[in-house]
Amino acid sequence: MARFTALLVLLSAMSLAVGACEKKKENTPKPQTAARAEASVDRGPTPDDFGDVYIEGSIGDASNLFPYLSGDSTSSEISSKVFSSLITVDKDQNLVPDLARSWDISEDQRTITFHLRDDVKWHDGKPWSSADLKYQHEMMIHPDVPSAYKDTFFQIESVQAPDPHTFIVTFAEPYSPGLTGLSGMGGLPRHLLKKTKPVDLIKSPLARKPVGNGPWKFVSWDTQQSIILEANVGHYNQPMISRYVMRMIPDSAVQFLELKAGKIDNMGLKPLQYLKQTDTSFFRDKFVKYKYLGQGYTYMGYNLNRPMFVDKRVRQALTYAINKEEIVDAALLGLGKPATGPIKYGTWAYKDDVKRYPYNPAMAKKLMDEAGWKDTNGDGVLDKDGKPFEFEIITNQGNDVRKNAAQVIQQNLKRIGVTAKLRVIEWSAFINNFINKRDFDAVILGWGLGLDPDPYSIWHSSKTGEHEFNFVSFANLEVDELLEKGRRIFDKEKRKEYYGRFQDILAEEQPYTFLYVPEALPVVAKRIRGIVPGAAGIGYNFEKWWVPKEEHLRNHQATITP
Repeated sequence: MARFTALLVLLSAMSLAVGACEKKKENTPKPQTAARAEASVDRGPTPDDFGDVYIEGSIGDASNLFPYLSGDSTSSEISSKVFSSLITVDKDQNLVPDLARSWDISEDQRTITFHLRDDVKWHDGKPWSSADLKYQHEMMIHPDVPSAYKDTFFQIESVQAPDPHTFIVTFAEPYSPGLTGLSGMGGLPRHLLKKTKPVDLIKSPLARKPVGNGPWKFVSWDTQQSIILEANVGHYNQPMISRYVMRMIPDSAVQFLELKAGKIDNMGLKPLQYLKQTDTSFFRDKFVKYKYLGQGYTYMGYNLNRPMFVDKRVRQALTYAINKEEIVDAALLGLGKPATGPIKYGTWAYKDDVKRYPYNPAMAKKLMDEAGWKDTNGDGVLDKDGKPFEFEIITNQGNDVRKNAAQVIQQNLKRIGVTAKLRVIEWSAFINNFINKRDFDAVILGWGLGLDPDPYSIWHSSKTGEHEFNFVSFANLEVDELLEKGRRIFDKEKRKEYYGRFQDILAEEQPYTFLYVPEALPVVAKRIRGIVPGAAGIGYNFEKWWVPKEEHLRNHQATITP
C-alpha cells in the first residue's frame, strides 16, 4: 500500500559464465542519471507537458483493488495509485505527509493524532473525511473481512473522528510499528459501502471498480489483459502523465519484445536482459536502466505441516546442500547477493553474524543420515521407511530467475540423494489455490520489506490463517515472545537485541532456506523525466514523472491493445 508492496515475485533461462557478470560503471544509477540529464530538455515541467500514456508491464493480474485486502504486488500497485494514504515516503525513505498534513504522538507513545487535508474528495465528488478512516478501521477489525494486514488494527484500543479533518488513533499498549503500520491507511468510501455487509466487502463491485481518493482514477479492468487509470485532475498530487496502463504479460521475454517495440514503457529486467540484451546503441538511445539492491529477499519456504520437513536437521541439510553462490552466479548473473535471514540487509536491525550454511554436501548427507534418511538400496536416492525423499517446489509463472534458481536447487539436491520436482504456476492460481490453501511442499517466493523491521505478520504463530502470511506454518514460542516484545518498545537498542535473537533462532530452525537478495533492475523509456533514484528506488514519486510535450507518443483517448 502506498508504495509498500507485500509480495515480490521475481523470475529467465540463461547460461553465461561468471565472468560475464562484470558490468561497466555506466550501468549504475548515478552516471545513468547524469547521462539522462544531458539528453533531456533543460527545463522543468509546465502545464503544457501534461499528457501522454504510460504503459507498464506486469507478470500477474490483480486480485482486488481495495487497500489492505490483497497481498499481491499488482493489486497493491494499483490500489496505492487509486487510493491516497495518510503518509508516504520520500526518496530517502523518510515518512512524509500525504492525506495527513501532520501528526502528533502522545508522550506515552500510545496515541497518534492525524491532522488531515481539507481539500480531498472521492472520485465521485463526495467529500473525504475522518469518518471514512474510521469506517476502514471498522472493516479491518471485522472477523468476516479477510486480510493479512489486520494485525496493526487489532492493536488499536479506540479511534476517534472528532471533526472531519482530525483522526485520533489510540493503541492499547505502546506499539513501535504503529506509525508505519497506519501509513498506508487512506479510508474507504463509506457513503458507497455502508450498506455492504462485511462478509460481502471483498465481493463488492467496488473491489473491481474502485472509487478512490488518490491521484489516479479507475477507468477499466480487463481480466488478465490490462488495468487502466487516468489522472485525477485537480488532486493535490495530480500526475503530469494523463493515463496509466498496466498490461498483464506473464512471460518476461514477451514483455521485453513489447518494450523494444515501444508498446510498454517500463519493466523489471532479468539479469541476462540487463547485462547483454540491452547493451546496444538502440537501448541507450531509447531507455534508461537502473540498478540497486532490492528491498527484500527470495527464499525457499518449507510447508512445516508436511512430515518430511518437521525435523530441523532435514531443513538444515537442505540449506547446506544448496549452493547459493551458484544461484547468484547462474540465475542472477552476479546481480544480487546470498541472503542470510529475514531482516532487510544493511538496516539497523539486520544481524550479520547469524549461523551460516556454506555449501557443504557432506554435511547435508550427514544431517540427513542423522534424521533417518539413508540410501538403503544403493540407488543414490535417500529413503526412510521405504519412501524416497522427494518433494515438489512450486513457484510462479513469469519469474524466470526463480525458475532458474529452482533448477540449480534441483541439481544441488540430486547430488545428496533428494529428488525435487519443479512446478511453475500462473500467478493468480499460485496465490489463490496453492499459497492461500497451503497446498504445497515447498515454495520459492520473495518478500518485499517495509520501513519498520517488525516481522510479526510473517513469523508469529497466530498468522497462519488462509489469507495470512505465515503460510509455512512456523511456530516457535520464543519467537512469538520476541516479536511481541519487539513491537512494544521504542528503544532501538532493545528492539535490535530482540530481533537479533529472533534472527539467530530462524538461522537455527531454517523454516526457509534464505536464497538471495536480488538487484532491482528497472528500465524506463528515456522520454520520461522526473525520475530521481534514492533509497526508496525509483517509483516513490511516480506522480512527478512527466514527458515533454514534443515527445508525447500516445493520445490519452487512444485504445490500449495488447
